[in-house]
Amino acid sequence: MSEHNLQFYIDGAWVAPISNVTLDVFDPATEEAFTKITLGTVEDTDKAIAAAKKAFPSFSRTSRKERIELLERVIEIYKRRSGDMAEAISREMGAPMSLAKTAQAGAGLGHLVQALEVLKTYEFDEMINKTMVTREPIGVVGLITPWNWPMNQIGCKVGPALATGCTMVLKPSEIAPVSGLVFTEIMHEAGVPAGVYNMVNGDGATVGHRLSSHPDIDMVSFTGSTRAGILVAKAAADTVKRVAQELGGKSPNIILADADIVRAVTHGARSCFNNSGQSCNAPTRMLVPADRQEEAIAVAREVAEKTIAGDPRAEGTTIGPVASDIQFAKIQKLIEQGIAEGARLVAGGPGRPAGLNKGYYIRPTVFADVTNTMTIAREEIFGPVLSILPYRSEEEAIEIANDTAYGLSSYVTSGDLDHARQVARRIRAGMVHINGAGGDLAAPFGGYKQSGNGREWGRYGFEDFLEVKSMFGHQ
Repeated sequence: MSEHNLQFYIDGAWVAPISNVTLDVFDPATEEAFTKITLGTVEDTDKAIAAAKKAFPSFSRTSRKERIELLERVIEIYKRRSGDMAEAISREMGAPMSLAKTAQAGAGLGHLVQALEVLKTYEFDEMINKTMVTREPIGVVGLITPWNWPMNQIGCKVGPALATGCTMVLKPSEIAPVSGLVFTEIMHEAGVPAGVYNMVNGDGATVGHRLSSHPDIDMVSFTGSTRAGILVAKAAADTVKRVAQELGGKSPNIILADADIVRAVTHGARSCFNNSGQSCNAPTRMLVPADRQEEAIAVAREVAEKTIAGDPRAEGTTIGPVASDIQFAKIQKLIEQGIAEGARLVAGGPGRPAGLNKGYYIRPTVFADVTNTMTIAREEIFGPVLSILPYRSEEEAIEIANDTAYGLSSYVTSGDLDHARQVARRIRAGMVHINGAGGDLAAPFGGYKQSGNGREWGRYGFEDFLEVKSMFGHQ
């Protein structure tokens, strides 16, 4: 855990906040507070922005070599602190320790390594006729990150921002802030120049709004709900700053008639329940041929029954609690709504799993006979709740898949790779996982429609942090 919980990091130093208003940070497995953070004010945020603005002229002119060396130091220290990072993530948002160590803490490291590799060869300059087209750091960036994959999002924003020569102010989620504090200690130990990286804890209405609206912030990179993303964009509009958003999702998982249904449903259900369903790209709408729905139900029910919700620090736990009392109440309400609207409950349901009377635990839940007009098929539940939607033709499956306000991720499984590819091209989403393929940190991550704009990860993750300048007559 961090020794700096009540402090902010501004201009290369840990500093006392202006206000002493604190917020309890809860362990969702026990429902008990285990530490406190200070809530930042507009004045704290302004100090951090001023430090980043002051540092930008010099840091933006650093060489590729200098930034490579800086990222290498950050990565080295992150590796050494990975155990602390996993412990912080598990405690603050409930991930089982096995997931916290590998996927959660590992994702942050993966993005930093990827930013380093891209930086080594990235072409900042190109000649078009006699014009030099150069890509330059956009300036001071505000980074607003969520609680569900805290290091994944901090890593995939801070890494490219540093690599491209931007300076920054980070606001981690107030629900899961301790991992952000550990990350800030890593940045300090790595010797990031004063003012280049700043961190202020706080809520969205205060710190988040100030970052979004401040005229000296050149870009906001936000990950969170579509509702909050709209507020960020509105706050940013008056200063015409760039806004990159990675927002919600309601990802379809089309299992085609020629797929191995046992394998596909098993993989899809496990992916839906992973991280307690708290992933924006989770395959929550499983589309199966109507005449094979009962087979799919049997497999999904078995996966749900074998998914052990329990203490994140206990051996054998598959999923931990959801992150907060607010999330717990929202998910319970949506499960009840699914039942009320006529979906067939085939596993799980309302209430905590058997034997658990404390902690924000959700029963792994499966609904069948879901129609795409039901609330559970429209709204992002953000819990371990799978909806099975039967379809009668491939055309209908594609139509259902695309009938959503979201367009982040999607999944297609077929016994014929070319068949899967053809269907993948027709899905209106920023990403398609074909035949169970995992993600690729070098490839772009982001969505269509109300799932946001801009792309993160790898080379594409650099683009949002860069401005493009044409110098005519350069040659």
